[in-house]
Amino acid sequence: MRTAFVQQLVEEASHNEKVFLLVADLGFNVVEPFAQKFPNRFLNVGIAEQNMAGIAAGLAKEGFIPFMYSIGNFPTLRCMEQIRYDICYHKLNVNIVAVGGGYAYGPLGASHHTTEEIGMLRTIPNICVCAPSDPVESRKITGMAVEDASPFYIRLGKNGEPVIHTADVRLQKGTPLLLKDGKQIAVLAMGSVAMDSLDFVKRNNLSAAVYSLPIIKPMEKESLLALFKQYEKIITIEEHQASAGFGSAILECMNDLQEGKRLEKAPMVKRIAIPDTFTYIAGSSTFLKEKNHVTLKKEYFDTIT
Repeated sequence: MRTAFVQQLVEEASHNEKVFLLVADLGFNVVEPFAQKFPNRFLNVGIAEQNMAGIAAGLAKEGFIPFMYSIGNFPTLRCMEQIRYDICYHKLNVNIVAVGGGYAYGPLGASHHTTEEIGMLRTIPNICVCAPSDPVESRKITGMAVEDASPFYIRLGKNGEPVIHTADVRLQKGTPLLLKDGKQIAVLAMGSVAMDSLDFVKRNNLSAAVYSLPIIKPMEKESLLALFKQYEKIITIEEHQASAGFGSAILECMNDLQEGKRLEKAPMVKRIAIPDTFTYIAGSSTFLKEKNHVTLKKEYFDTIT
């Protein structure tokens, strides 16, 4: 996904001289295509992510479209105050890009696990929160971020995620994207676990549908209302803490629709997420997801009660 992001950013910058890329002492062997082609619109600020957020805000005030790019938790958790006050409060066109969301940097330990930032960011007004599931979604969201004047957060994978869309994607804010049709049960996945979910459902010959929701905030209630009415059970899965994350956003939307008398009967919801714990061991992304039960199981599909 990160390669697709840089490729799309180069394309966008070729047509828009305001696109600017900031990195914080990383991106080697990834961002060179942009840096070499647009040296006057590229800046490595060093290990200074909070300063990077301030620089990005200043560039946006001067009419640029800055993308600030770093490892998952560093442009997010470390910069939350700057994101809130410098960027979102002023509704600046700053795009925060975190590579390696969830446990992608699992071997480096808890300091590099990015498992709380969705919950934090989606509570801040004015920001669009995104977690593409494959390179196609990554490209689409990058283009959208250039065109949209509001702040964006883009959580990227880094493990060579394959393309999972078999047709062109028409991406809209908060709209689910169908990966596999099915009956009764729908899996709604955020980010790179969409590929895991699709593989699991196909491998086990399950009749469930699978959707990717690459834009978590804002959510498009009309599209979700149709899903809530269509399926008897919803399974949400995310590489994020259960608190305030993707599954929470789905439940909030469902409740609001019921409260507004738009949804008469809500489907059962099974949330799969990190169970309110730090991970004190190092390991691969796959190992840590299994350790923290961020995986589908056949029993989740057996019965609907």
